[in-house]
Amino acid sequence: MASADEGINRPAFRAGPNEVREGDRAVNIPNSLTVLRIVLVPVIVILLIQGQYAKALVFFVIAGVTDGLDGLLARILNQQTVVGAYLDPVADKALVISMFTALAVVGVIPGWLAVVVISRDCIILGGILVLTLMSVRLEIKPSFVSKINTMLQLSTIFFALLLKVGDGGRHFREAFMILCWVTALFTVVSGGDYILKGMKLIGGAGADQEKT
Repeated sequence: MASADEGINRPAFRAGPNEVREGDRAVNIPNSLTVLRIVLVPVIVILLIQGQYAKALVFFVIAGVTDGLDGLLARILNQQTVVGAYLDPVADKALVISMFTALAVVGVIPGWLAVVVISRDCIILGGILVLTLMSVRLEIKPSFVSKINTMLQLSTIFFALLLKVGDGGRHFREAFMILCWVTALFTVVSGGDYILKGMKLIGGAGADQEKT
């Protein structure tokens, strides 16, 4: 699956010689798949609230497939756009935050894990807002740690739904709790990584302003 995290590095997203520049053909197959993923978010949450976990699992898998396809097709078809670069992480975060919130409310995953995941994303989004207000240009590119973190978060959601659909037994539940702790660890580590990068960018922006 593609990563749900925004990169916080210089420079801003730039289209290559074979890539679509900002505003060009924003409506294409990859971006349509990303929009579909956003549309599926409330559908999955409603199914969870209604206790239809099997259907929720099916739609979550579909959302995961679109997550992998949009990035792959964008590269194969040379349809990478600035709109897609911003829309994709928004869709991923909408899916992850909504799923962890809903699963915690219905008691499928530990509440503390949902708090850790959501708090990290809120901190990152807040940092991006601050950098944007400071006119610091950002690159939409996930780090290696964030890719692992995203994979763990999506795996946690998948196995949580699988656990709810069918009783996996005591060993399955114990393994799931280990997965929850590992996910929490990487969530904190990746969050710290973004905070450090953000502080460096803020420091660099401050130094540039002093020179002018």
